[in-house]
Amino acid sequence: MTVKALGYIGLGSSDPAAWLRFGTDMLGMMPARAVPGEGWGPIEDGRIPGVARDGTVFLKMDDRQWRIAIHPTDGARELLYMGLELEDHLAMERCARMLRDEGHEVRPARPEEARARAVTGLFFTEDPAGNALEFFHGATTDYNFASPVAGQRFLAGHLGLGHVNLFVDNQPACFDFYTRLLGFRLSDYIRYGDEAALQFLRCNPRHHSIAMLDFGVGNTLQHLMVEMETIDDVGKALDRARKLGFATVSSLGRHRNDGTLSFYMRSPGTVDVEIGCEGKILDETWTANEFCEGDVWGHDGLVEAVMEAGDVARRKVEAGSR
Repeated sequence: MTVKALGYIGLGSSDPAAWLRFGTDMLGMMPARAVPGEGWGPIEDGRIPGVARDGTVFLKMDDRQWRIAIHPTDGARELLYMGLELEDHLAMERCARMLRDEGHEVRPARPEEARARAVTGLFFTEDPAGNALEFFHGATTDYNFASPVAGQRFLAGHLGLGHVNLFVDNQPACFDFYTRLLGFRLSDYIRYGDEAALQFLRCNPRHHSIAMLDFGVGNTLQHLMVEMETIDDVGKALDRARKLGFATVSSLGRHRNDGTLSFYMRSPGTVDVEIGCEGKILDETWTANEFCEGDVWGHDGLVEAVMEAGDVARRKVEAGSR
């Protein structure tokens, strides 16, 4: 496979500080020990750990320096970029050349742009739906993850930060782009009528790193999933949501296709966050298949949350066209 993992993600928010509280107090992530590109000296007096001078929040969930960045914006577009990890500089050169040969515009990063992502090598392109992609190698590893929530651990590492569920335009072209060009594999899919299917794509043993569906509402990030190590971690997160007043949008449940036990909640923006555990780890014997039931049990409210996300995305598209 060309791509090793979904390495990091960049979001836009009108209130990154709210995301900092959500990411630390609720999800149990750690503010980045050092802000990418700013060096490793002592934090200046009055500076908040994990927050850059421009207000960007960087969250850490494992040995990597950071996994999620929340940049200050007007919040109109929440998914700013996805970082896809490659093996090394040779793999990056091959990938960039292949994308150019296929007619995709590729822009190498300037040294300061690579430093701002805490990576050794970096280039930029877009998928056929217009989602910004950043291909990188040599991410900074600084170890010493310590969750603000006692004992909290995430299943990340070589599997990446988790997965994203995307509403996309031009899904056939996106499917070809991610599978034929980037080496993702179809794990399974569920049909919605004759013309639409929710497709689950993997780039490593995690059941999927990207799921996508043409919902007829333009491009948007519907949800981000982070995987915790144990069912107790998920249960404690559900307790925290209730105690801290964070809104959940589905009950606890188990998905049929990837086996994940999870619940969903609303982030400080419109993106939902799935908190789960026990997702399937696939090997080379796995065969892609169609499935017809979303859940073994639970996840009450999830369908309504997806429909609401579609309505929000549709309103944004209509507002932008005026």
